[in-house]
This record gives sequence, structure tokens and C-alpha cells, in this order.
Amino acid sequence: MQADGDKGHGSDKNHVMVRPDDIKWSPGPSSLPAGPSVAVLTGDPSKAGPYVLRVKMPDGYRSPPHWHPTDENVTVIQGTFMAGKGEKFDAEASESLPAGSFVRMPKEMRHFAWAKGETIVQVHGTGPFQINYVNAADDPRKK
Repeated sequence: MQADGDKGHGSDKNHVMVRPDDIKWSPGPSSLPAGPSVAVLTGDPSKAGPYVLRVKMPDGYRSPPHWHPTDENVTVIQGTFMAGKGEKFDAEASESLPAGSFVRMPKEMRHFAWAKGETIVQVHGTGPFQINYVNAADDPRKK
């Protein structure tokens, strides 16, 4: 996941302005279950420092219980982001977060998520972004 250098999204010296038509969606990284598209708006999530990215998830997409070594901040742009806490996926225990909502998952908090309708979220934090699955069998990098 790297910023589009042609538009200056990754440069600390440029004013970053990204219009919807400028967003370049790519398949999600291998660390996420198949299905979402990702667009980096600024920074490089794989490196130390701040980043902002968007994730577009199809209806019903699920992210199994996992945690991150840094805080994860999520703003819902479109659709409904369903988020829950804990080490087991439980759709009934998740909270419904419609467009305009924000959620912060502190580092190391075990959580899971799923999409109700096509959902786009904006994630920002301090990299490097890493995802650690509670259950190793859920890690798509091991399949």
C-alpha cells in the first residue's frame, strides 16, 4: 500500500488535496481477507509515520478478530460499518456505525468488523500498519 507519487499524496512538502475522481483503488493487501479495495490518500502505511487510506468493502465482507500494534482510527464514509470487540466474531454483538461515524480501536484491542451494504471507511494512524489475527487460521497470508 503506497501513495500515488504522481499526485503528491505521499510528499510531506505538498499540500494534499484528493478529489473522489483522483482516488485510485487497488486490490486489498494480502494481510486482509479477499474482497476489499484500498486507496492510500497520503503517507505509506508500511512505513513509520502518519498515513490515511480508504477501504472499500463489498456487502457482507468480514474482517475476523484481530488487533494492531498501533491505534486504528476509522471514519465511515459510505454504507454501514459493523464493529465489535472481542476475540470471537459475533455479528449480534457488533455496533452499527452509519456514514459519518467514527471509531477508535486502541492498540492491541481485539476487534472484528463487517460491512452492511457496500461500505467505504477511511483509516488513519501512525505506521507501520500491521494486522495480527487472534486465530492464526484466519490469517490469509497463511493460506
